[in-house]
Amino acid sequence: MDMAIYITAFVTLFVVIDPVGLTPIFIALTPDMSAAERRRIGLRALVVAAILLMIFGLVGEAILSGIGISISAFRIAGGLLLFLTALDMLFERRTERREGQADADQPGDDPSVFPLAMPLLAGPGALATMILLVGEGQGIGHVIMVNLMMLAVLAIAMGLFLLATPLARALGRTGTMVVTRLLGMLLAALSVQFVLDGLRGSGLAP
Repeated sequence: MDMAIYITAFVTLFVVIDPVGLTPIFIALTPDMSAAERRRIGLRALVVAAILLMIFGLVGEAILSGIGISISAFRIAGGLLLFLTALDMLFERRTERREGQADADQPGDDPSVFPLAMPLLAGPGALATMILLVGEGQGIGHVIMVNLMMLAVLAIAMGLFLLATPLARALGRTGTMVVTRLLGMLLAALSVQFVLDGLRGSGLAP
């Protein structure tokens, strides 16, 4: 077993998933939440992301080709959905909905499945990477090792998510609002990049 292959797989997934870059976005998506709520949302997001990445690593290419969807189309769809979330962050629509729901004694938004699990953690890039990494070798041992590398990256993400509450407390409400606006802009740019990558992959853009 060539460990260099799996170290490369770990580094590739770490760069694509980018748990360090997702931590401030996690803070922005969970404002005014307690440490327990953040921990619950982070854990749920990571479990869903892990299941999606495992499934796509095993049968993702067959699923997409079977229903006539290309990875490029998948990237474009993920980018458009992520852009809607960015608009919510920029214009405080999530905050308004949360306050309205609190007045009606209803639970607030839960960002664990969307957009945290998908498309942020298990985005088009990460799903495509899992398909490629699993396809680079043969045998159940190779599949297990690739999935272990993926789980190690998600474990690092969970560790960083657990630091979200002290970071948010240090920023304060005003600081969190400023960071939310800034990250909303960056998230919008990331979503556009997803769309551009999808267009390039499909040959519709140079």
